[in-house]
Amino acid sequence: MMNEEDINKRVFLLAIYKKLPDESLMDVTESLVNTGMFDLKEGKKILEALKEKQYIVNDQLTVKGIAVATEAEAEFKL
Repeated sequence: MMNEEDINKRVFLLAIYKKLPDESLMDVTESLVNTGMFDLKEGKKILEALKEKQYIVNDQLTVKGIAVATEAEAEFKL
């Protein structure tokens, strides 16, 4: 079973995957904060963790990040 932090990371990657071309990572972070998923401090911490683990490089999802995002998308559609 996934813990809350894992779910937040997967949702974050999915939100980045689905973002509009003109949206920044900060826009995505703020939109997730606005949903009540986490506060801004926690959102920034998760974003940093995703960058450190190479899911995001140069503000773009890596192949690894895309793989997790598409997996999460399929899982959440169930």
